[in-house]
Amino acid sequence: MTGLGAGPGGRPFLFGSNPSFADLVAGSAPDAPGSPPPVQSHGEQPAATYSHGTTVLALKYADGVIMAGDRRAVEGFTIADERIEKVFPADEHSAVAIAGAAGQATEIVRLFQTELEHYEKVEGERLSMEGKANRLAQMIRGNFPMALQGLVVVPLFGGFDERRAEGRLFRYDVTGGRWEEADYHSTGSGSLHARGTLKKGWRRGLERTAAVQLAVEALYDASQEDVATGGPNPLRGIYPSVKAMTAAGVEIVPEDEVRAAFQTIVGETHEGVVGGGSQAKEDPD
Repeated sequence: MTGLGAGPGGRPFLFGSNPSFADLVAGSAPDAPGSPPPVQSHGEQPAATYSHGTTVLALKYADGVIMAGDRRAVEGFTIADERIEKVFPADEHSAVAIAGAAGQATEIVRLFQTELEHYEKVEGERLSMEGKANRLAQMIRGNFPMALQGLVVVPLFGGFDERRAEGRLFRYDVTGGRWEEADYHSTGSGSLHARGTLKKGWRRGLERTAAVQLAVEALYDASQEDVATGGPNPLRGIYPSVKAMTAAGVEIVPEDEVRAAFQTIVGETHEGVVGGGSQAKEDPD
């Protein structure tokens, strides 16, 4: 093991000065849960059925970043869960939204959260926004053997950069490639449809109410075109999970605020429409 510090007799300390928690785990217990197994031969796919998270998005607004995700997970053509959480705080000022293999993605997020906390304890300061984005990219790259077996994880990462005093947003690909987005982005099965709505409605300096409404509208539009994306369900009280990241930290947007945004969208979109479709009301005369 390297970077752990030398103990008596030249043996490394189990918990040394290495600020990377993931490296400590890999060095001391390479077979621990969360460590990717070797790639199966001949491109074999895992036999077990697994839950797949679908559409998440993020956009910048006046005070920082809004991040949102639908609540549906699917297993093939079956709905596995209608209340799954896809947007997680990474630390006090940043969050991660997951798309892909739900179980694998959740484990990566938990390790990432621990990684940031461990770094702060060892170094005495928070990792920079750039450093956080790079560390998550390394974790996604480490998941590549699992991605080759079908367990793909493609997250979004965003937050408020205290050093620059602005919101920042990063997207990733399956190989761990990392790019910073200037305005907004979406990923997952319904991302193309969500991105179309974001492109049409986003503008610089959006206030929070407008930003939340745009995020909810983008997910709603995606749910109308993509069967794996779950739309708001007022009858069951299911609404997208939305988080805001500002200078004050990560805040869960209250369900009442998300519900109000959805009701506004429905009122504007479906006024004068029969059954939520595109056919106009017929004149009774």
